[in-house]
Amino acid sequence: MEALRRRIETQVMSLTGLALGQLDLESPKGDPGLFGPDSVSWQVHGDFPSMLVGGISALMLQLLHPLALAGVWDHSNFREDLLGRLRRTSQFISGTTFGSTRDANWLIDKVRTIHLKVVGTAADGRPYAASDPDLLTWVHVAEVSSFMAAHLRYRNPHLSQADQDAYYNEIALIAERLGARDVPRSCAQIEAYLQRMRPQLHCDARSLEVIDILLKAPAPSRLAAPVGKLMLRAGIELLPGWGRDMLELQQGPLSRRLIRVGIERTAPVLRWAMRDSSAHRARRRMGIE
Repeated sequence: MEALRRRIETQVMSLTGLALGQLDLESPKGDPGLFGPDSVSWQVHGDFPSMLVGGISALMLQLLHPLALAGVWDHSNFREDLLGRLRRTSQFISGTTFGSTRDANWLIDKVRTIHLKVVGTAADGRPYAASDPDLLTWVHVAEVSSFMAAHLRYRNPHLSQADQDAYYNEIALIAERLGARDVPRSCAQIEAYLQRMRPQLHCDARSLEVIDILLKAPAPSRLAAPVGKLMLRAGIELLPGWGRDMLELQQGPLSRRLIRVGIERTAPVLRWAMRDSSAHRARRRMGIE
């Protein structure tokens, strides 16, 4: 069983930011980073299966904003290196959550610098910039609301309203450090923001092409292929109904139920296999594992 566990862990770790080998999450000892082990952010971001489902859903939701889509379309090499993009995104999330204060600050400064170079004109003629405070807020809210939705569905459906609000309040720090403004800090504010944004969202041929590339992305191995396909379907299923409709990704009630059952059976295996994740390394840094 240990050989199987290690094989699964190796496959999973190859998808994460840890595969880039740029962060030492076990040093310096005792450094709590930006949030610390008592934070709700550590709790939510520490569950790999729900974070993967939430991350997939967040990417799809983000693409409905024409300016966010333009930035990805014009400046990302997602067509040739989708796995690399996944790793870099994972590194930022895990590093700013679980990394040392020094590494978290390094990642934030690095992304702020990259954002300054991501500028252009969207398909509708509007100029865009990845450093635009309002666009940063959209990307942040799409991401963290998806993480929370996945956590509630697949990890802890009993997470209290107070803890959910605490999560949004904590994690707003990252968005604000990147330059976002008027960042929602509670469940009510997140929901109100998403409703306000809906008239600005749009799906076009480029949105659908990016989704198609995502859905057809090759798995890192035959072992990972079935799980990868299930996670993609779960990411679609997690989208708000209006999001699935806009992206033309409808799923019937039976299909949605089977997806949830599939994740509920797969997630415990992934949790069992993952013993050297970012969260585990950070807890070792804090002397609590």
